[in-house]
Amino acid sequence: MLVFKFGGASVKDAAGMINLAKVVSLYQDQQLLIVVSAMGKTTNALEKLAKAYFDQSDDIQDIYESIKRYHYDIIAELFDSSASVFDDVANTFVEIDWMLEDEPQDSYDFIYDQIVSVGELVSTRIVAAYLNKAGLKAQWLDVRGYIHTDNKYREANVQWDKTRESITLSIPEQLTQSIIVTQGFLGGTSENFTTTLGREGSDYTASIFASCLNADSVTTWKDVPGILNADPKLFDDTVKFDELSYNEAIEMTYYGATVIHPKTIKPLKNAGIPLLVKPFGDPTQPGTVIKEGVTNVFKKPVIIIKNNQVLLSISTSDYSFVSEDHLSDIIGRFAKSHVKINVMQTSALSFSVCVDYTPEYLDKLLKNLNSSYKVKYNSDLTLITVRHYLHDTIKNLTIGKTTLLEQISRNTAQVVVK
Repeated sequence: MLVFKFGGASVKDAAGMINLAKVVSLYQDQQLLIVVSAMGKTTNALEKLAKAYFDQSDDIQDIYESIKRYHYDIIAELFDSSASVFDDVANTFVEIDWMLEDEPQDSYDFIYDQIVSVGELVSTRIVAAYLNKAGLKAQWLDVRGYIHTDNKYREANVQWDKTRESITLSIPEQLTQSIIVTQGFLGGTSENFTTTLGREGSDYTASIFASCLNADSVTTWKDVPGILNADPKLFDDTVKFDELSYNEAIEMTYYGATVIHPKTIKPLKNAGIPLLVKPFGDPTQPGTVIKEGVTNVFKKPVIIIKNNQVLLSISTSDYSFVSEDHLSDIIGRFAKSHVKINVMQTSALSFSVCVDYTPEYLDKLLKNLNSSYKVKYNSDLTLITVRHYLHDTIKNLTIGKTTLLEQISRNTAQVVVK
């Protein structure tokens, strides 16, 4: 039994849908569960819609109509006008229609999850319909009834026991009858509200299903030949890894490598299930396999670039030393505000922290910190992380830049620059 995950880039247009069906057709002799992300840049567009609705902006309907038109144009290329998928997609968009009829009453995070989740619900309707049209018997499945979460909207925690029970109860039987197509990134609460598992969380969804179903492997199909030592959009001389250990993959995702969601590896490692990263444009290529028992020799360092960073410098209001009690309190405030720390460094009088710039969370954190501490910050920064570094690599990456923070350990160097 195999689990496939297709990202937004692989289903961004009609050609992508046709290619997906060709990839799937190569595995017709296997039981197959397919996890699909929203199409193209739909998640970004739906985020914009959620913000416009929450702020009651004038462009709500313009944004929404553009999203619907994008999907209907693709459907029109793939199906004749009588196809039932038109009604299926229209009925799915109704979830947004109902919300937009009223002024916002709930928190932004709740609204975000109810609106943004529609991207995956629509894309999977189209994928399932097209697979059936291509002669590949497929069944659409609503993931919200299988992946159960708490109520932490935008970063929901999976309730594993309940999730495992739901998945193992009926899905193995369904897999004997057809391919299953379901949504990445989404979950559901006990009150039947939609949650999301964190940005780019479709990989994690695939690993949840694989773990519960004891799959032979998970394959995530990407627009790159496999896992590279650096982003090919930023560097010309990248190299592909044929194999990676679970541990190295976890380290890379922790530091911000976007090819895999950070939570993906743990369920697979615990179950001993390999993860393959393969190019959807050439499915016969081997890609990269992440598994147990790999000893990597790094001929080139792994380079991870994170832009849009903020460096906070936090000190006590009376200039006393930053003690362990202070650190415990400060980190607790970060957790309460849902702000993740990318780098931290202490000195006698200050605690420096580099974080992603997420306005709604950062503003809340700054207000919280300013009530007890002095806070200075720099924004619009870049965090450079180099695994298995060479000093020349760090030097070359920081030429012409101002270094605001540097931290070097045995295997990893991190530099915050402007």
